[in-house]
Amino acid sequence: MKAVVQRVLNASVSVAGGGRTVVTGTVPAGLLVYLGVARGDRREDAAYLAEKVTGLRIFDDGEGKMNLSVKDTGGSVLAVSQFTLLADARKGRRPSYSGAAQPEEARPLYEYFIEQIRLRGLPCAGGVFQAHMRVSYTNDGPVTILLDSRLRSRNPET
Repeated sequence: MKAVVQRVLNASVSVAGGGRTVVTGTVPAGLLVYLGVARGDRREDAAYLAEKVTGLRIFDDGEGKMNLSVKDTGGSVLAVSQFTLLADARKGRRPSYSGAAQPEEARPLYEYFIEQIRLRGLPCAGGVFQAHMRVSYTNDGPVTILLDSRLRSRNPET
């Protein structure tokens, strides 16, 4: 499972359909997380990334040092599913998405990730799984962190 985590001043996601656009998730200051579910990912991967995301110390403290987590700041999380994070563009010009989980495997893990964020005491909004979405945000910093559950430390404490 892969995640792109961005520190934001605000973020929202909307879906267009039927002649109108509906905002499905919005957050004030906090994190925008694009989440890609790979074939073979498990609930443990989602829980690991939820723990990492909520604990990342990427917000400034009183001295201007990145020393606070989104939880410390009272921020929120907007989680958007994005299978294109699993793109393999090593050959040719058209990326392959064969490493991405099928929707019936990915949807429950995306929803579990959101649940895990909420269980850690943070508000978490989301997009619409498999929909064509429009994401608007104001990146703060910019601060962008890449996470991959398959590259985690072998130490269960980290």
